[in-house]
Amino acid sequence: MNLPNKLTLSRFALTLAFLGAMFSEVRFSKTCALVLFSIASLTDYFDGKIARRDKLITNFGILMDPLADKILVCSAFIAFVGLGWIAAWMVVLIVARELAITGLRLLAATKNVVLAAEGYGKHKTISQIVAIIAILVFYTRPEWGGAGQLVFGRWVDGFMPLAKWVAVLLTFVSGSLYLWRNRRLYLQDL
Repeated sequence: MNLPNKLTLSRFALTLAFLGAMFSEVRFSKTCALVLFSIASLTDYFDGKIARRDKLITNFGILMDPLADKILVCSAFIAFVGLGWIAAWMVVLIVARELAITGLRLLAATKNVVLAAEGYGKHKTISQIVAIIAILVFYTRPEWGGAGQLVFGRWVDGFMPLAKWVAVLLTFVSGSLYLWRNRRLYLQDL
């Protein structure tokens, strides 16, 4: 198994560890969750970069990398709903978009059509990761005492809600555009 695929697999384990930390009542568990999520996000960046650079793109990676991304991001947002950190409707929109696009890609595969990721989708993923990290920083800051306030001060108070709204907006726009551009795949079966 090549390094990019190992990084992809590690994201599944990191997601489980992240969720364990999110729902733990141990001191600094949410800070640990922030670190785990950040590491998992970096594996997403590096597995793709290494696979392209070293020409290590495999069918396993093509299938599992986006699945690992979706599980990580959706798990985080769903956990946030459980903790009351984000409105449920926002997460329903995010998860519904991911399921709809995955369903469209599966439908395309049955017709021997490969649907590539688009620029909006990549921006959407980045905005979701930034929003998750901003939410985690906002809510873990009290665990850090005065250092959290000193480093992040008030800027995170305004940035976190903005990051959530940008992620939701880009999720909606990217999903709508992707479904519209590929409508021939599902409209011909109606």
